[in-house]
Amino acid sequence: MQDEQSNWMQLCLALGHKALKNGNPPVGSVIVRNGEVIGRGQEAGKSKGDITCHAEIEAIREAVQLTGESNLSDCILYTTHEPCLMCSYVIRHHRISQVVFGLEVPHIGGYSSAWPLLTATDIPIWGPSPRIVGGIEKEACQQLSLQYQNILPKQS
Repeated sequence: MQDEQSNWMQLCLALGHKALKNGNPPVGSVIVRNGEVIGRGQEAGKSKGDITCHAEIEAIREAVQLTGESNLSDCILYTTHEPCLMCSYVIRHHRISQVVFGLEVPHIGGYSSAWPLLTATDIPIWGPSPRIVGGIEKEACQQLSLQYQNILPKQS
């Protein structure tokens, strides 16, 4: 199982590298259904000038467009970074059954922050919360994240 998760995460890392080359935070995501990628996304908020162009949302948009289905309950989302609050809302809306990520984002993450939308059980219309698996290819995700931090302008 971990080998399979690592393989999908390698694809996410490649998408994250592409995002970084375009001046975006290095986040990549894929949606997998029955062992097949049905959606890919890379962070594009800066390059597209649209804050909603997070990798997870871009992957979900592609999956919905490709399948014509809004319910993705038979899908797994893989992503280099823990989905943020915005992405977590979209994940829950589309009923994705499992989320696999590399690196936690404790301040705004939908799992590890003070607002764990990914695991909230008090919003009945969302149905069951997804299974969460963290830390897959964590070191590679962290190295990719550090590359982005090293190119950011220094705050004075």
